[in-house]
Amino acid sequence: MIYPKIAIVYLCWADEPIKYLRDALDAISNQDYPKNSLILHVVYNGPRVNEEGFASFIESEIKKRQDNLPETIFVDLKSNIGFSAGNNLGIRQAIAKGAEYVFLHNSDGYLASDTISKLFEAIESDKKIGVCQPLILLDPEKNLINSAGNNLHYLQIGYCDKYRQKIDENLLPNTDIGYASGAGVLMRVDLLNEHGLWNERFFLYHEDTEYSERLRLLGYKIKLVGNAVFYHKYEFKNKPNKFFWIERNRHGLELMFYKWPTLLLLLPLEILFNLGLLASSIFGGWLKELLKVYAYWLSPKNWREWMVDRKIIQSKRTITDRKLLASMTPFISLGDFKAPKIVEMLANFVFTIYWFLIKILIWW
Repeated sequence: MIYPKIAIVYLCWADEPIKYLRDALDAISNQDYPKNSLILHVVYNGPRVNEEGFASFIESEIKKRQDNLPETIFVDLKSNIGFSAGNNLGIRQAIAKGAEYVFLHNSDGYLASDTISKLFEAIESDKKIGVCQPLILLDPEKNLINSAGNNLHYLQIGYCDKYRQKIDENLLPNTDIGYASGAGVLMRVDLLNEHGLWNERFFLYHEDTEYSERLRLLGYKIKLVGNAVFYHKYEFKNKPNKFFWIERNRHGLELMFYKWPTLLLLLPLEILFNLGLLASSIFGGWLKELLKVYAYWLSPKNWREWMVDRKIIQSKRTITDRKLLASMTPFISLGDFKAPKIVEMLANFVFTIYWFLIKILIWW
């Protein structure tokens, strides 16, 4: 059998190589997919400002394993160009080397020995599968799920499905999901060539949502491959600066993917949701970040830039908003965010009522 070339793009930055690289390289060395049909691209997004870099450490660890690793290309970018742009650099290299599939590999995770093979098997079985992700389990709590695919709320709020639920030995069946997690995702090169790489306007957060949703609008399926496993050393970090990127990009998703009548229908709920966010930001210490989001979206220049993406996406789409919304959920889960359970319950009550109303009204 001729196995197509699959590229693994491992993106890291700051001190992540010291903490995670060894496990990732050892797991890649142990893949049962033919080594001569794999290629590894390690992309280092550089150190934090005024901190030491770890490029020499990366080179040393690769050299130690060179007899067991597939062909490996290392790029030291010297500075952080963002999650999307860093991955895109690796993707472009992979395409130039003749890869037919690309697996994006989070820095803080590692593969089970048959994961690449299982993902390849699944995506080859149906040409309408545009992107697929493995079952992502926590490490060291390997009996707990990190993500069984991600759920997407109709306000473009994303969160991990079945987070911290226990998993049995049978794992999970392959199933359609809201969007594929960027922590570990297999993509088709032909679709990347035809419909574009990851959107670099999303410097951080929601870039995986955008790519999955872009393919869904073109009629492709987004799948969880339940018998393929990726272990994730996930740590929840409630840092104020992340909220700017999360909220800025969430509004970007709404603008890019919904038709204007849908946006108008969602506007009252969006205003109500933002009042809740305003209260939450005051008590949570990220009011400054939320105000930066509002300032960003009050700039006509920023609107013009996002409208370029919107025009392209809306011109190419093949499914309706009604069908797009059918893949979404009316519920949110706050996960590791410290908030009273009653807040989540009340929010979901309002979201569900509004969901039934717009489902009746939206026929376009």
